[in-house]
Amino acid sequence: MVLNWIWIAFFSVAFLMAVGKTVFCGDLDVWSAIMNSSFDQAAFAFEISLGLTGVLTLWMGIMKIGERGGVIEFFGRLISPFFSRLFPGIPKGHPAMGAIFMNISANMLGLDNAATPMGLRAMQEMQTLNPKKDTATDAMIMFLVLNSSGLCLIPISIMMYRAQGGAANPTDIFIPILVATAVATLVGLVALCLKQRIRMDGILWAWLGGIMLTVGAITWFFSTLPADKVQVYSTFAANVILFSVIILFIISGIRKRLNVYDTFIEGAKEGFRTAVSIIPYLVAILVAIGMFRASGALDVFTGWVEQGVTALGFDSGWVGALPTMLMKPLSGSGSCAMMLDVMKANGPDAFVSKVAAAVRGSTDTTFYILAVYFGSVGVMKTRYAAGYALLADVVGAVAAVVVSYFFFG
Repeated sequence: MVLNWIWIAFFSVAFLMAVGKTVFCGDLDVWSAIMNSSFDQAAFAFEISLGLTGVLTLWMGIMKIGERGGVIEFFGRLISPFFSRLFPGIPKGHPAMGAIFMNISANMLGLDNAATPMGLRAMQEMQTLNPKKDTATDAMIMFLVLNSSGLCLIPISIMMYRAQGGAANPTDIFIPILVATAVATLVGLVALCLKQRIRMDGILWAWLGGIMLTVGAITWFFSTLPADKVQVYSTFAANVILFSVIILFIISGIRKRLNVYDTFIEGAKEGFRTAVSIIPYLVAILVAIGMFRASGALDVFTGWVEQGVTALGFDSGWVGALPTMLMKPLSGSGSCAMMLDVMKANGPDAFVSKVAAAVRGSTDTTFYILAVYFGSVGVMKTRYAAGYALLADVVGAVAAVVVSYFFFG
């Protein structure tokens, strides 16, 4: 229901903004900009789905081998003490547990292309337990909020963009991003536990503490490396782990005497069907976002915030990163474009450019995740998923700004 009203609001605000520009400013071109954006975004949504088709086909095939080979079940048992508390509606040993673990692990490594197929697999497994197929379960909502809060230990893509932009030290945002995304994930998870009345016992706190200690250890390790080695080592580690997982799945299939190739093809066909099924959901959300942005509403809101911050006597140096902050829950490519635009206008080593990069990496793309994951299993009633995912977004953005002032201000 929340997503329904947010979607309607995008169109309504865009229309009112266009009317205002026409009546008070005599701007007739805004209507063409909005409609052109709708066509462009519809085509872009299809391009994304087309691009996902190959990735989904590959990784759903790999996941099928891991499932038949027993690796997914093994991972499920491995993290059962933690996940059985976060996902009490999922029986112990259910394949959903292993798929959730694989998805979250891929997200932590910054492997977006691998994380999405694994996440879709997890949603499909959870849907088999769903008594109301059109309504999100508590487990689905917990999973979506964990994805949207986007705990990422190795933000490879952002460091790459900064290197391409000519930053003197492209990896200097590594620790700020790590801290911001850890805070967003912790707040989102605890808030949702309270909402779902999940008992925060000693085991749950021990796991959360372990995750935070891991974040701290990674922060310490990379802070000891030379600046030019951080991106090299983090990329190396992520790709070695990913390829090792593929080999592990194949070995497990051989050990189970599977026809590994045929098993891969079976899973790949499922990936293709999934890619096709998400097109309408992507078109719906991306067109709404595109029209909202083209109307100029985003620019107006940014201007208001800057005036308000200045009037209150606070430093407004971070406000230039606000478009990235606002676009982040709406569109991954849009927020990336905003970040690159800030870097181009101010230079990659400017304070506001570093804030934009930290914000870009603090959380994941909430509405894209909601559209793709819920859409892949036909869930229309998302309940309170959007609200709690946006809570994590806000916390992550605020943490990114605060940490950026601590490191760079």
